[in-house]
Amino acid sequence: MFEKILIANRGEIACRVIKTARKMGIKTVAIYSDADKQSLHVKMADEAVHIGPPPANQSYIVIDKVMEAIRATGAQAVHPGYGFLSENAKFAEALAAEDVAFVGPPVGAIESMGDKITSKKIAQEAGVSTVPGYMGLIADADEAVKISNEVGYPVMIKASAGGGGKGMRIAWNDAEAREGFQSSKNEAANSFGDDRIFIEKFVTQPRHIEIQVLCDAHGNGIYLGERECSIQRRNQKVVEEAPSPFLDEDTRRAMGEQAVALAKAVGYASAGTVEFIVDGDKNFYFLEMNTRLQVEHPVTELITGVDLVEQMIRIAGGEPLSITQNDVKLNGWAIENRLYAEDPYRGFLPSIGRLTRYRPPAEVAAGPLHDSGKWQGDAPAGELAVRNDTGVFEGGEISMYYDPMIAKLCTWGPTREAAIAAMRDALDGFEVEGIGHNLPFLSAVMDHPIFIAGTMTTAFIEEQYPEGFNGVELPEQDLRKIAAASAAMHRVAEIRRTRVSGRMDNHERKVGSDWVVSLQNIDFAVVVDADRDGSTVRFDDGSELRVTSDWTPGNQLARLTVGGDSLVLKVGKISGGFRIRSRGADLKVHVRTPRQAELAKLMPEKIAPDTSKLLLCPMPGLVVKLEVEIGDEVQEGQALCTIEAMKMENILRAERKGVVSAINAAAGDSLAVDEVIMEFE
Repeated sequence: MFEKILIANRGEIACRVIKTARKMGIKTVAIYSDADKQSLHVKMADEAVHIGPPPANQSYIVIDKVMEAIRATGAQAVHPGYGFLSENAKFAEALAAEDVAFVGPPVGAIESMGDKITSKKIAQEAGVSTVPGYMGLIADADEAVKISNEVGYPVMIKASAGGGGKGMRIAWNDAEAREGFQSSKNEAANSFGDDRIFIEKFVTQPRHIEIQVLCDAHGNGIYLGERECSIQRRNQKVVEEAPSPFLDEDTRRAMGEQAVALAKAVGYASAGTVEFIVDGDKNFYFLEMNTRLQVEHPVTELITGVDLVEQMIRIAGGEPLSITQNDVKLNGWAIENRLYAEDPYRGFLPSIGRLTRYRPPAEVAAGPLHDSGKWQGDAPAGELAVRNDTGVFEGGEISMYYDPMIAKLCTWGPTREAAIAAMRDALDGFEVEGIGHNLPFLSAVMDHPIFIAGTMTTAFIEEQYPEGFNGVELPEQDLRKIAAASAAMHRVAEIRRTRVSGRMDNHERKVGSDWVVSLQNIDFAVVVDADRDGSTVRFDDGSELRVTSDWTPGNQLARLTVGGDSLVLKVGKISGGFRIRSRGADLKVHVRTPRQAELAKLMPEKIAPDTSKLLLCPMPGLVVKLEVEIGDEVQEGQALCTIEAMKMENILRAERKGVVSAINAAAGDSLAVDEVIMEFE
């Protein structure tokens, strides 16, 4: 077995590989750019080597620099993680030339299956059902439009070397095909150093289901069930689960056997994933094969008990698989939520900055394992697991240079319902401050009836949130619980305030019991009767809720029992009350005396400034291109400029007809959030 492995990656996946290597007694080497000098993966590794400036095309994907780090440290093997060089045949060849093991498939498999155009041709020749499309190289936007018309709209424009949603666009007409071709080409070049593009039919109402395979160099191959990855935004997976709530055993077996056969046909040896589109009748179509570890691999590990990173390392070391297909048992259910540094209230645009607070829920293991890495048996009924794969820490910086994913929160339960319930609780207790993030959106998805029913498609986000995510409107029953909790917490805070002020005598009597709690445009008149063990909150309709908690003022997480039910709230202080975040809702909760509540109704509302004649930068990013000039008349929906952030291009469009009166930025400028790009008459 190897004594030292270099991880040619960063962030959470580098940390993930380091954990398994440490468990196996293998020393690790991290590589890092200027932006990652203080990153968690650098701190966790036994050694770390600096490889260049922040942009990936000047550091992480420069093969010569990675090879220099390997030589300097004497690493015997390299795990590439995902993205960057993970599916780069030239990198695998460079390693082989210096007798360094690649913890991934052979070069031939990377070349044939890692390239989406070639892999589709091989799949077609092998008799695998594939989505209609054009697999040849596309020279320019004009040819892209011609091919799109031949295939028939809608079409998917995809980077041949793509992954993670990068270099992908859906086009419904000629204009979108032309624009999407260029954007996909640019993103592909920046992210993968390969700008080849292909086009295929976009299948409406699809489900995205993928099969995890493991193959060794001795001709053995198995599949480890499937993952449902249908909840996606901009073709980037957000929520994954295993198994799929849609498949039956016969379809699972057919997909798995086909995936293994395809892998064996190209001499595959490592962990890999075969992705399919599955329609409502359970017909499945091969999309592509990812010749690497997938971001969502933890859910497979949680339901099978197999450490995929360990298996990859052992296969790279020449060992045969110790697991047969009969050993693979799917145990329970697992769900993964990807925590992104994206602001859901600003159209999910990237957010950068310092993590002033980062407190994930405590991790909990579940399910006894054999030494061989297989499930020993069903976990005890009711047992739950929480896992958080992350690459950040409190006080660390989220950079504009890399993917916005900062953590993968996973839960496991004996049933899908139990796994969802565990995920809700875990999200409630996950504290992140300092940046925009998608935790509220993830909480909303976990409570959405379509997700709960398991009937989602890849159009879920587009269909259910067509105007974007603006938070959750909680039902009155939930608002009552939050109002009762807020009233009880306000009483505790008021007592603390009187003590701090020095008015210690009879302080209990100085804090009133009648309050009006205002939230989500509803007023609740309540009376708080407190005792040593908690508070009874009585509403004006005569109903009561008992509130108990050990919360103290200043704590940003409150764990309470309200009316016999547990309730976890994220708590912030605002004037006259709290900022409460719960289950996707972000609430301003005011707790006032009856007289204060009367006066508050007379206060005028603050009017937001008019920015309708300004184009503001919605995220920190780099101006790639300006599409208009001063004096141009623009139409609603017309492209104005392109901003790049976190490896993604974002086209900003005109919201209404107007004339450009001023342009305050130029291509190449780095802009902050809300910086004025241009003005209109």
